[in-house]
Amino acid sequence: MIPQEIIRRKRDGDELDAADIRSFIAALAAGQLSEGQIGAFAMAVWFKGMSRAEIVALTLAMADSGDRLQWVDIDRPIADKHSTGGVGDNVSLMLAPIAAACGLAVPMISGRGLGHTGGTLDKLESIPGYRITPDADLFHKVVKEAGCAIIGQTGTLAPADGRLYAVRDVTATVDSIPLITASILSKKLAAGLETLVLDVKVGNGAFMADRGQAEILAQSLVEVANGAGVKTSALITDMNQPLADSAGNAVEMRNCLDFLAGRKRDTRLDIVVFAFAAEMLVKSGVAASPDEAEGMARQALSSGKAAEVFARMVSMLGGPADLIENPDRYLARAPVEKPVPAARSGWLSACDARGVGVSVIDLGGGRRHPADRIDHRVGFSELLPLGTRVNAGEPIALVHAADEAAAERAAAALAMHYRITEDRPELTPVIAGLI
Repeated sequence: MIPQEIIRRKRDGDELDAADIRSFIAALAAGQLSEGQIGAFAMAVWFKGMSRAEIVALTLAMADSGDRLQWVDIDRPIADKHSTGGVGDNVSLMLAPIAAACGLAVPMISGRGLGHTGGTLDKLESIPGYRITPDADLFHKVVKEAGCAIIGQTGTLAPADGRLYAVRDVTATVDSIPLITASILSKKLAAGLETLVLDVKVGNGAFMADRGQAEILAQSLVEVANGAGVKTSALITDMNQPLADSAGNAVEMRNCLDFLAGRKRDTRLDIVVFAFAAEMLVKSGVAASPDEAEGMARQALSSGKAAEVFARMVSMLGGPADLIENPDRYLARAPVEKPVPAARSGWLSACDARGVGVSVIDLGGGRRHPADRIDHRVGFSELLPLGTRVNAGEPIALVHAADEAAAERAAAALAMHYRITEDRPELTPVIAGLI
């Protein structure tokens, strides 16, 4: 196999056969390709696309590049959820323990921030001691005993995807439907899932800004996953503003802990969390209807059972056992916190969600290069939702920054990302469709 020939053929629009794709991915996993070759392949796919057969071959090759997990000694349905990425999207952190508290086993393989979007692993790394890459035995033990485990890719689980994922992040090839499909599903196939629910984001803060493109991606994911034997559905959700009222790492983790502990509720976040919990429970056969499933999920949260599951997962993976009760003892705070005043009176009517995500990166809360270190303390909290009436000078958010200069820049940038109008806006529903 000559890598540059495969790259050239894809660059020229040829359809690659499964053997060539397997050879290329095997070389990638073995460390035999340069970052330049990986980036060139990703860019060729971005421009020329892939047929459904090519996507299936790429997905299976990446899934087979490492180990496949087995759950034969767990008598719960094996289920998971995955998001295509958004801003202020910390749904997985609440959803996994809620689903586990309702009787599912959730081995959740998550990723880091990609482009302007936040990453579940980066948020979890704000917890002191939390092991995002446990060995296979510990991962299995946590899923079996706690009910869920949220971890990153180990070196033996779809290793080809891990390297390709990092290169895509810095080569402007994130928003490729074939690459997104293969990246997501290779991890899920390797994780040994029985059912999967996908959150396909659409809007200015998503990789798919266009509804039609989001539906194409959702259809690709659902068809490829179901074709590989995993019962799969997808919800299309709105990403034209941050989903939670926080964007960053430690600030989103604090938001998650407050949600699980019942200290706060966020309407948009509530809607998405319970919609996905219901879909997971119905898809897995635990509940007979969405209404029954949502009732089960709400009871798991209000009873404190979901919080107990999360606490046990964190403790078993090396984090503090009392994290939910004492978040301020463990989650580092930025030295500077600065309110962002509304520029005028009126209604918050539009948001550049992508710009908010980029501003988090500018604060140091994301990466421009794969090796960049993240400042987990920084970001935004207390973000007001669209449709809120504000007066000039009232805070629309709180900046968390490493120093005064960074806080000033971030506050000015965030104010520019929101539009305030005299007329109350018509808001789009957070759940846009089901595939």
